[in-house]
Amino acid sequence: MTIRFGVVGTNWITDRFVQAGLENEEFILTAVYSRTEEKGRAFAAKYAGASIYTDLEEMVTGAEVDAVYIASPNSMHAEQSLICLNHGKHVICEKPAASNSRELKAMIDAARSNDVLLMEAMKSTFMPNFGVIRDNLYKLGQVRRYFAGYCQYSSRYDAYRQGTVLNAFNPEYSNGSLMDLGIYCLYPMVALFGKPDSVKAVGMLLSSGVDGEGSMVMRYPDMDAVVMHSKIADSYLPAEIQGENGTMVIDKINQPYQVKIHYRDGTIEELTLPQVFEPMYYEIQEFIHLLKSGQRESGINSHANSLAVAELMEDARAQMGLRYASDL
Repeated sequence: MTIRFGVVGTNWITDRFVQAGLENEEFILTAVYSRTEEKGRAFAAKYAGASIYTDLEEMVTGAEVDAVYIASPNSMHAEQSLICLNHGKHVICEKPAASNSRELKAMIDAARSNDVLLMEAMKSTFMPNFGVIRDNLYKLGQVRRYFAGYCQYSSRYDAYRQGTVLNAFNPEYSNGSLMDLGIYCLYPMVALFGKPDSVKAVGMLLSSGVDGEGSMVMRYPDMDAVVMHSKIADSYLPAEIQGENGTMVIDKINQPYQVKIHYRDGTIEELTLPQVFEPMYYEIQEFIHLLKSGQRESGINSHANSLAVAELMEDARAQMGLRYASDL
């Protein structure tokens, strides 16, 4: 059973998605949507046989695609997902799946009413070493703290400092440090421990109206969680899950390649599994598996987990004073 994919967006992330997908023999690219025919043709030329569309409804009305990968700007995710879902197409939508929880709830409702699969494309939670993290948590004893950061100086920040506001720092597109990078810390946390009871958030808003960086402290009944995110500075700290028996150290929470436990007696257990494929391969593998088995929701990137993360980011943005047009 080959799954025929259409893609929305022709940027670098779509390229990586298609390249990873083509490593799976059940993946085939059949359609490309772009706002301009020129960009669509340039992208499709790299992948023989894909049709080009500048009208999304036209792409999803016929029988040319089974599923759609959406990698447009954040602010467009909900509208474009709803078009696809309401035409009976399965959707894997790049993170964050929507600008806010209201939009995400509408997407989930549409997926259920049309009996189609909707999954947020958070790649890290399907990578082999995330499974290692999850399966070895018990060795830590009582977990007391989750700490993760994703701070990466944006290549577009130099232009911003010179007075040019590109999409990455434009609130019109529901962008910013939390939505673009902080989510990589929050989603694994929710997948492992559920939604916290409370959240405290601070952040620095840039003059364009988006957050350049921020921090969050969240409370669970028996532990806390600390998350840092930034698009205007770098960090080289690993992530940690601290327990009473030992501490799990993860090289990068957004792409876990190395996992080890430092026990209280001084011993270190190396847990790392080798990774054969590119990071995005594993989320595509999950999506195709769900489709083939007739499932309409992932057990890992579940609707509930996606909604919990959306609500956490919404709460944090409210505390920072950050609002998008779609929030109104």
